[in-house]
Amino acid sequence: MWKLLKVLKVMTLIIVGVSVLGWVVMMLWNWLMPALFAGARSIDFLQALGLLVLSKILFGGMRGHGGWHKHGGLHDHHRRWEKLTPEEREKFRHGMFGRRKHRDEGRGHNHERV
Repeated sequence: MWKLLKVLKVMTLIIVGVSVLGWVVMMLWNWLMPALFAGARSIDFLQALGLLVLSKILFGGMRGHGGWHKHGGLHDHHRRWEKLTPEEREKFRHGMFGRRKHRDEGRGHNHERV
């Protein structure tokens, strides 16, 4: 019984959340788009929900899946950097900044680490 009640609460929260997001999208669209673009027209609630779904498909989001957050993002790079030995780190730095250092020496720039 408690599980069913919990599932109903979650489903209700999801429906209310999606409805509020759809209403916000509709209000923002109807407020901004006709004022910014002469050919834009107002949308209704179902069109706003469709726009919300389309933006979810195209850009990911809402839960952090998709978009710029795929495959761990910066955390993976940080973990890999931490696993490198000091020699590997220096070799990487030389590869990244060594070419720029040699190129800029003729201009009087100094990019060496202290």
